[in-house]
Amino acid sequence: METKKASESITIMTELVLPNDTNLYENLMGGRLMYWMDIAAALSAQKHCNAPVVTASVDNISFENPVKLGNVVHIEAKVTRAFTTSMEIHLKVWGEDVIQQYKYKSNEAYYTFVALDPNRNPRPVPQLMPETEEETRLYEGALRRRQLRLILGGKLKPDDATELKALFIKD
Repeated sequence: METKKASESITIMTELVLPNDTNLYENLMGGRLMYWMDIAAALSAQKHCNAPVVTASVDNISFENPVKLGNVVHIEAKVTRAFTTSMEIHLKVWGEDVIQQYKYKSNEAYYTFVALDPNRNPRPVPQLMPETEEETRLYEGALRRRQLRLILGGKLKPDDATELKALFIKD
């Protein structure tokens, strides 16, 4: 199976925040943003593996600044690492006030997707080749984030998380 570049999976989605997207404070509802982020991440994962995908996990969503009614949301999704059948996708979200002409960071997150074969079983995905310094940094951290997700999900024993242990225990 061929190796793909991280840049090949970039997906950018843009949405306008309308009244039905907001809460009582005229801020974009977090659930609506997470919905849009899930779509952008799925598109990025599908670009990488050329197959249908399903969301396996969502973690580390940090909301920094609210996006106001009438502002624009820009979501950038990119695969950071591919494992056997799963892919980690990093998302960056910006709000933009087009009237005042300024952009601001809203949040970022990591989503994990699994590729499916025609029988809806997990299938292998192409490996990922990072090219830039940022892509390399995200790639190298992805294994630790994956081990933490698996521990929290009860699928990995902490003693088996070799990458995480290496951060805290020196031989």
